Amino acid sequence: MSGCQYLPENAMLGAEPEEAPQSVACRAAEPTFENEACLLPSWVAYGLASQRGDSEWRNKTLNELDSAYDRSEAERELARAVALSWGSEREWRQAAELYQQHTHAAPADLQPLLLYWRNELEGRRSLANQSTNVRAQVATLQREKAELSEKLEALTAIEQNMNLRQQSP
Repeated sequence: MSGCQYLPENAMLGAEPEEAPQSVACRAAEPTFENEACLLPSWVAYGLASQRGDSEWRNKTLNELDSAYDRSEAERELARAVALSWGSEREWRQAAELYQQHTHAAPADLQPLLLYWRNELEGRRSLANQSTNVRAQVATLQREKAELSEKLEALTAIEQNMNLRQQSP
């Protein structure tokens, strides 16, 4: 039993430790640059909400950002970038541009997270472009195959016709 006094009381009883009220409040807060203690937790929670959110959530959030004049431009635009980066593929370009334009204005502790999100977004954009290119190549190859099949059928018909002529006296 020596040293047990250093263990939390809940751990000895097998109970789950309760979350600190501050961490719960941080996840519920809007992502801002203001509260340094909640900076990363609030932005991570917002990023997860954006990832899980549907187009209705995204539209509502973007409308709220349009009217959030009490926040700095960088806060609004980076929050917009996070929301857009989980939208449609055509919104990804705008999100990447917003990340690039405004990440430098974010607090230093938040910049690595924003850079990570931007790089992840660029990776998805690259994969989407590759996928589009591959689909175009597949369509081209299918057209070429169809053309070659037609030519092969025509050559087969010519060969059959020539064989028939050789057999007839």
